[in-house]
Amino acid sequence: MASLTYDLTLAGLSIGSAAALTGIGLIVTHRATGVLNFAHGAIAMVCAYALRQCTVEWGWPLWLGALVTLCVLAPAIGMALERFVFRPLAVLGGDPAQTLVASIGVFVLLVGGAALVWGPGARADAPELVSADPWGQLAVALVLAVAVGVVTRWTRFGRELRAVVDDRQLAVLNGVDADRVAAAGWAFGSFTAGLTGVLLAPYVRLDPYGMPLLVMEVVAVAVAARMRSLPVAVLVALGIGVAQSQLTRLHPSGWAQPLLQAVGTNLFVVALLVAALVLPGIGTRDALPRAATTRTPTPPGAWIVAGVLFLLPLGFAGSDLHTSVQVPALGVVLLSLVVVTGRGGQISLGQAAYAGLGALFTALLAAGRFPGLPRLPELAALAVAVLLVAPLGLLTGWPAIGRHGLALALATFAVGVGVSRFVFAQPYATSGLTVNRPAGFEGDRAYYVLELALLAVALLATRFLRTGRTGRALAAMRDHEPGASAAGVRVPSLKLLAFVTGAALAALGGSLLTMGLRAFDPGAFDPVRGLLWFAAVVVLGADSTLGALTAAALLVGLDAGARGGVAAALIGVLAALVGRFPGGPYEALRTLTGRLRPGRAARLTPLGVAARGRLKAAGRGRSGGTRHGQPEAAPHGRLVGEGARPTAGPPAPALPVPPTAPSPQRLPRAAAAPRGSSPAPLLRACGLHVHYDGFTALDGVDLNVRPGRVTAVVGPNGAGKSTLFHCLAGTVRPTRGKVLFGARDITRLSAHARTRLGVARTFQQLAVFPSLTVAENVRVGAEQGHVTDPAAVERALRLLGLDGPVRSLPAADLPTGTLRRVELARALAGSPRVLLLDEPSAGLDNAEVAALTRVLRALAADGTALLVVEHDLDLVADLADEVHVLTAGRIVASGPPGQVLAALEATVGR
Repeated sequence: MASLTYDLTLAGLSIGSAAALTGIGLIVTHRATGVLNFAHGAIAMVCAYALRQCTVEWGWPLWLGALVTLCVLAPAIGMALERFVFRPLAVLGGDPAQTLVASIGVFVLLVGGAALVWGPGARADAPELVSADPWGQLAVALVLAVAVGVVTRWTRFGRELRAVVDDRQLAVLNGVDADRVAAAGWAFGSFTAGLTGVLLAPYVRLDPYGMPLLVMEVVAVAVAARMRSLPVAVLVALGIGVAQSQLTRLHPSGWAQPLLQAVGTNLFVVALLVAALVLPGIGTRDALPRAATTRTPTPPGAWIVAGVLFLLPLGFAGSDLHTSVQVPALGVVLLSLVVVTGRGGQISLGQAAYAGLGALFTALLAAGRFPGLPRLPELAALAVAVLLVAPLGLLTGWPAIGRHGLALALATFAVGVGVSRFVFAQPYATSGLTVNRPAGFEGDRAYYVLELALLAVALLATRFLRTGRTGRALAAMRDHEPGASAAGVRVPSLKLLAFVTGAALAALGGSLLTMGLRAFDPGAFDPVRGLLWFAAVVVLGADSTLGALTAAALLVGLDAGARGGVAAALIGVLAALVGRFPGGPYEALRTLTGRLRPGRAARLTPLGVAARGRLKAAGRGRSGGTRHGQPEAAPHGRLVGEGARPTAGPPAPALPVPPTAPSPQRLPRAAAAPRGSSPAPLLRACGLHVHYDGFTALDGVDLNVRPGRVTAVVGPNGAGKSTLFHCLAGTVRPTRGKVLFGARDITRLSAHARTRLGVARTFQQLAVFPSLTVAENVRVGAEQGHVTDPAAVERALRLLGLDGPVRSLPAADLPTGTLRRVELARALAGSPRVLLLDEPSAGLDNAEVAALTRVLRALAADGTALLVVEHDLDLVADLADEVHVLTAGRIVASGPPGQVLAALEATVGR
């Protein structure tokens, strides 16, 4: 027994050492570049194939092949990726969303390229670089970990590396060669990937799909170490390896035997599920903001062309028709990604799992093997399978409520890997499964007609979630999640809706694929397929149904008409080049065509013509930067540490600002209280305390926001103004104290719930939805807000001067001053009783501030309670009825603006 324990421990150390190498490489790459390298496993696979090519095919000595593979090829791959794929992304600003897509693109490219070069079959003759004795592999892992720790902690390069990760631009300004640091990090990360691949190849299946997935399963090691601690990564890897090896001693019996055996042989997958679903995110780069671009319109006639192309296979016969049967089914699967990722903005790398579950459930139901249900006809089995899989979308939808970006990507990937390992790979669930096509649709041509009909249903469902009220809410959540919540969108419920709908569509498409093949094939739904599908949809237009159908045709057609791997290689190239073509291949082609088109002079839009007229009028009659019609005087200034507002110059080509305050009768509000009275507060902060890791941000703050009054909060940077604002808006929960809306305690209410009660807000950093038009932005606020009023949108547009041609323009193309008014109009469209304004004058010139002041005064006169957090003391002096000075988390002065600001200036002057 002791001998068996010892032998299993040695075997576990061997496995754990390879996993530790993977963790070290992932952590070093992330430290140097901030990228979670999804291509790590693919690089390991390529290097393992390269060593085999050198030694087995070409007859090189093992030492020479290893030297070339590990010291030349592997670092060269890493440096090439940094130079041609990830450096352009860093120059563009390092958008993590595009970085993730590029990383997955490299994975798909290397997998497809390997399948093209070496074929899709498995190889069992990989050379053994290190003996099966685990001590050598363990020594390699420990030496590398110690070397990396010494370099990063005690050398100049290590200090530069940490500086680049913390703030790349600041590091460059201080003389650090960030490109050199990133290249070195990528070179070392690729070296460890290659070393992992050549060490694992003799003991596992060497094929283009299996090894990359096997290596990526141990990403749990790096996530458990929070992408920072090398000792933790090594210890976790060794511990899981030894535990997995020891579990092979167990031989359970009964119904749980297959499941327990699956857990024992896939403990790294279990660790990945725990790390991705239970542990917190992996750092400051966790969020994946969506680029502020407008959706490229579909060319005229494109749908007609697509319809004709999808009808053409009805004239095919034989193998061509049999291959075409896969296209509509895969198109339905990819439409699920349009709903989840394109419209909902949620990363989903596990759609292959839901497609496979739909296929498996359909096969089991049709065969009468589904527990608790009788044998069903094929069409009924398909429908029931979709209904059964749809709620399982909560497996990824529920984690999505509190996770974003890389954390969500890992969670969805973990679910996909878990389903593949614990369901599809288990013989008790999948052995001997065949499925017939529905009665009357046995032939390929008839079945293709059925697929087209179900594809049309899926397109209608997708269109429903891309248009109307639900579509606008999804787009708002995708473009700016906090802004959507502030507009009243129920973000958690909407995320669940997107994932559940996506799971249902994926299940429908997977069921159609299985019926088309007449057998359940687990390999058709492995996690690598999920990565390929995700990359294809994103690069061809994540929010485009036509792009999804194009991707389906490409994926099926290229692999059917050429050697396997062509489609993956093409999609990988497009995804890897996302940094050079951020708008996608269609947008790049359209831009290039526009540049090459001769003889077309630039023409102004109607908005541009109107703006030119205003500029000419301003040039004739402008008196030179005034506020409220008075000559511009020296401002009160801003608080210490704040920059001054730019002086008024020629007006920007934006919207016309309202010349006079609107009539209060146009806004349905409660009657405003007389100025001399003190109405009961609508919103109250009662003894708010907020602490962050030992730091006190708010220390017993009391504040009243009254109807018909403008209450202002001022103070230096770090005083706690933003924290107080977030407590009132619902995005921060106080440690102690309460927030009351009238007599109701709303301390624990979410931001969107407060909006629906009548508490609206704006943001210091603009929170607009760039893919929506101006009118659609405002309509989101009206549809999700406090009062449903058909006229609310038009009223808000007129009030803020947005009712002209600009109403139909995408928000992404508008200047800052206009966007400030769009954001305010969206807040007002919900008919709020309390309006919270965070730095409303940020980015505005003097004329725009004057117009904003008139609008806010009119709102207060109409009975709205306004709270303004502002650094511009001129605006505070002109607008506020009561001012509170916040310093070090406490209100130190309150009263009329004249007295408080005069005392504040005197204090600062001393």
